[in-house]
Amino acid sequence: MNHDNQIYVHPAPVRIWHWINAFGFIILIFTGFQIRYADILNLLPLQNAITVHNYVGFAVIFNYFLWLIYYIGSGKIRIYIPDLRTFVSKAIKQMKYYGYGYFKGDPNPHAMTPENKFNAPQQKAYLAIMLILLPAQMISGVFLWKIKGYQDYINILGGIKVIDTIHVLLFFIFTSFIFVHCYLATLGHTPTAHFKAMFTGFEDHHEEHDEEEILENPQLN
Repeated sequence: MNHDNQIYVHPAPVRIWHWINAFGFIILIFTGFQIRYADILNLLPLQNAITVHNYVGFAVIFNYFLWLIYYIGSGKIRIYIPDLRTFVSKAIKQMKYYGYGYFKGDPNPHAMTPENKFNAPQQKAYLAIMLILLPAQMISGVFLWKIKGYQDYINILGGIKVIDTIHVLLFFIFTSFIFVHCYLATLGHTPTAHFKAMFTGFEDHHEEHDEEEILENPQLN
């Protein structure tokens, strides 16, 4: 395979983690809907849905800690941290691109590299998801899995209704995120370019980056 016009952005551990997480999320969403709306849906028996939901939930938790160890241990966690000095201007530029620039054929203002993988809005969103929302979802899920065993902690946090509300609210947030994430993934050089990259590790590399982006990221030169 010829990779002359491509750049290796997604290492194998990241790709493996990504797809385990993606399929885990999808299974959790379907079983979560079955559990929440058992009187309406009939995707599978309720007890089976609960069992699958619990097993997959723990698999996603284990996968999360593999992600955390890998990114902190390798120092790659910094790609999630936005530069506050340039965040606002970059975020505005990126949102303009998503809003109408892409449809006009404008180049993506963000130049993806292994050290600069995410654009400004992605950094903020993924940082919140990976370090706040996902841990909150996992903790609330574990509490709901064994309510009596964690009763003291549940009471400290406001009771079972509070925990359940947090878990369900985050469930809907993550469900919405899946759709938004898949849509934005189609806004590459071709509609399938970013999807292919998460299998091969290679992203298409293009030269049409503006002067400001090149100056801020010398590795592009």
